[in-house]
Amino acid sequence: MRNKLWSFCFCCLFMMCAFAQETPVSAQYSFTLDEAIEFALENSYQSINARRDVAKALKQKWETTAAGLPQINGSVDYQNQLKQPVTLIPAEFTGGDPGTFVPVVFGTKEQLSATATLTQLLFDGSYLVGLEAAKSFLQYSDDVEEKTQLEVRKGVINAYGSVLVAKESVKILQDNKTALEKNFNETQQIFKNGLAEEEDVEQLQITLLQIESQLNNAERLSKIALQMFNLTIGIDVDTASILSDTLDKLTTKNIDPAITAEPFTIENSVDYRLGYLLTEQRRLELKLEKSKALPSLSAFVNYGTAAFSDSFTFLDSDQPYFQSSILGVSLTVPIFSSLKRSAKTQQAKIAFEQANTSFIETQQQIQLSYNNAVSEYTFSIENYQTIQQNLALAERIENKNQIKYTEGIASSFELRQAQLQLYSVQQELLQAMLDIINKKAELETILNTPNN
Repeated sequence: MRNKLWSFCFCCLFMMCAFAQETPVSAQYSFTLDEAIEFALENSYQSINARRDVAKALKQKWETTAAGLPQINGSVDYQNQLKQPVTLIPAEFTGGDPGTFVPVVFGTKEQLSATATLTQLLFDGSYLVGLEAAKSFLQYSDDVEEKTQLEVRKGVINAYGSVLVAKESVKILQDNKTALEKNFNETQQIFKNGLAEEEDVEQLQITLLQIESQLNNAERLSKIALQMFNLTIGIDVDTASILSDTLDKLTTKNIDPAITAEPFTIENSVDYRLGYLLTEQRRLELKLEKSKALPSLSAFVNYGTAAFSDSFTFLDSDQPYFQSSILGVSLTVPIFSSLKRSAKTQQAKIAFEQANTSFIETQQQIQLSYNNAVSEYTFSIENYQTIQQNLALAERIENKNQIKYTEGIASSFELRQAQLQLYSVQQELLQAMLDIINKKAELETILNTPNN
C-alpha cells in the first residue's frame, strides 16, 4: 500500500512538472526610454501598418508600370452547334429545277480554337502621367511612414513619462499617508489623555481619509498608465513591463533651452513635405486631364490554331489543325467630346489652385505650431523651476506648522491648510516634470529632430 502511494505521488509530481514546462512563461520587458522608442518603432501597431502601406505603394507603382509593358493573353474556345443553321441555295446548283431551293448545312458541328495575343502600348499620355503619379505616391507613403514614426516616438515618450509620474505620485502619497498616520495616532493619544481637543483629531482624520482616497486612485491610475504604455509600444497590455529610467533623470535630460535657438527650416518638417505632395498630386491630375486630348498608339500580334469536326476528335493524332496569325497597329485620336474634356480640365485646374492656397495655409500653420511649441516648452522649464522653489517653501511652512501644532501654538486647521498646500505643490511638481518631457517631444516632432 505504501509503495502504491509513493508511485501515485511520483506520477502527480511528474505530470505537474510536464504541465509547467508546457505552460509558456509570460515575457518580461525592461526599457529605458530610448529602448522603448526603438522597440515601438519596430513593433507598435501603427509602425507595422505604416510599413505595410509603403509595401502596398511599391506594388501599386509596379501595377502602373506594368500597364505599359508587353501583355500576353491566351484563350481557348470550344463550340458544339447542337442545331446547325441551315442555308437555302438555288436548286439548279445541284442539278435541280430552276426556281426551287435546296437546304444546305455549311461547316462542321464542332470547332476548337486556341489563340495567344501579344499587345504593346506604344504611346499614351495618360500612361506617362500615371508613371509620374506612381512615383509621387510612393514618396507620399514614405513620408507618411516617417510621420507615423514621429508620432509613435512622441506617444512613447508621453506614455513613458506618465507611468513614471503615476508611480512617483503613489510613492509621495504613501509617504504622506505614513506621516499623517503618525500625527493622527499621536494626537488621538493626546486627546485620550485630555490634552487635546476632539477637533484636532477630526481635522487630521479628514486629511488622512482624503490622502487614502487619493492614494487608492493613484494606484489604479498607475496600472492604467502602464497598460497604456504597453499598448503604445505594441505588447500585451497586461505585461509587467519595467521602466528603468527615473523621472528626475528624464526631466534633467530634457531641459535644453538651446533647442529653442536652433534655426527652424520649414522644409525639414514632414508636414511640409506631405502638403507639397498633395499639391503635386493635384498638378498631376491636371496634367492627366490634358493628356487625354493626345492620341494613343498600340500594336498587337496574335497566333492561333483551329480544328473542325462533326464529332469530338480533337485529341486524335490525325486531327488536322489550321494555323493563323495577325499583326496590327491601333491608333486612337480624340476629336470632339462636346467640351467634356475641357470641363474636366478646368475642374482639375481649379483643384490645383485650391491645393496651392491650402499649401500656403499649411506652411503658416506649421510656423505657428513651431512658435507655440517653443513658447510652451520655455514656459514648462520656467514653471518647473518656480514650482521647485514653491515646494521648498511649502515644506518649510508645513514643518513650521507641525512644530507650532506640537507646541500648541498653531491649530489643527492651520496645520491641515499647510499640509494640503504641500501636497498640492508636490503634485504640481510632478506635472511640471511631465510637461517638460512632453513639450520637448512635441518641439522635436515639429523640428523632425530624430530624422535630421
